[in-house]
Amino acid sequence: MKTRILIMGLPGSGKTTLAKKVALELKADWLNADKIRGNYNDWDFSKEGIIRQVQRMKLLADKSKNKFIVADFVCPLKKQMEIFKPHYVVWMDTIKKGRYPSMNKIFKSPKRFDLKVTSKDANLWKIPIVDKFKKYKWNNKSETGQMLGRFQPFHKGHKHIFYEILKKKGQVFIMVKDVYKIGDNPFKFKDINLMIKKEIKNFISRFKIVKAPNITNVYHGRTVGYKWTKINLPKDIINISGTKIRSALRRKGEIN
Repeated sequence: MKTRILIMGLPGSGKTTLAKKVALELKADWLNADKIRGNYNDWDFSKEGIIRQVQRMKLLADKSKNKFIVADFVCPLKKQMEIFKPHYVVWMDTIKKGRYPSMNKIFKSPKRFDLKVTSKDANLWKIPIVDKFKKYKWNNKSETGQMLGRFQPFHKGHKHIFYEILKKKGQVFIMVKDVYKIGDNPFKFKDINLMIKKEIKNFISRFKIVKAPNITNVYHGRTVGYKWTKINLPKDIINISGTKIRSALRRKGEIN
């Protein structure tokens, strides 16, 4: 059975960059909307032209002998979905407006999608798409990145670090320090575990979470078989404060 993967979103949202990387990983046939329009010299973006274009893409997908077909196009109309009948839909929700006002007017956020992409980072977001079809399995012998922290709570800064480690190493071992009720640490391990899984659920096969002792120092006597690596964080991420987040949650009455 052939699998049609649609990567959709406004012009400039990053569809083509992501589609190219996914197609390469899956060894798929890649149907790029602009290239196909160029082949047919058809740059009509009226509703009739849009429907004609998706009919071409459906025909090309049907003719393909490949197991996977990756297509990227804006897909502003419900009728396009009905014609192309994708098996897996990736919505590039990375911009609010594209460069073409006429397309902005008719584009509607999809009601059905399998993955919502929230940043223009193709090296990151290709991972859950490829994993969906290649079924990544954790391997203890593979190179692995480690995160060690309190995660009280697990916030945007932690998620950014997780993403950077994941791109570098492919899988991440998350160690949550057992500090519940020590100082200003109101969350139990089970709550943090749920937080983390909710925040990075699209990468579920790529990480493991364990409760660790209250590790305060890491010692080594000589060069060992792993490296200390600093991740350079943007200013908006490095300024995120767990203390401020906890204070805000207390004001809302969400934690004690």
